[in-house]
Amino acid sequence: MTIISWIILGLLAGAIAKFLLPGRDPGGLIGTTLIGIAGAFIGGWISARWMDHPITKGFYDGATWAAAVGGSLVLLIAYRLLFGHSRD
Repeated sequence: MTIISWIILGLLAGAIAKFLLPGRDPGGLIGTTLIGIAGAFIGGWISARWMDHPITKGFYDGATWAAAVGGSLVLLIAYRLLFGHSRD
């Protein structure tokens, strides 16, 4: 997959992560989008590095999507834990 497809996958994974973890985010829509993109890259890297599932698979591969959404969820949870109370 190319960088562009990972960015698109990250946008979609960020939206899915936001759907799975509703609520107010400290960064708003732009922050959640960037977290989704970063989560897709991190999830793909972890998948390729430690789970022996190369990221060169197709865009519609279920494991690639699971890695991207999982990475986005982890980053979204960490972001909320670190910066969630800054708007109070």
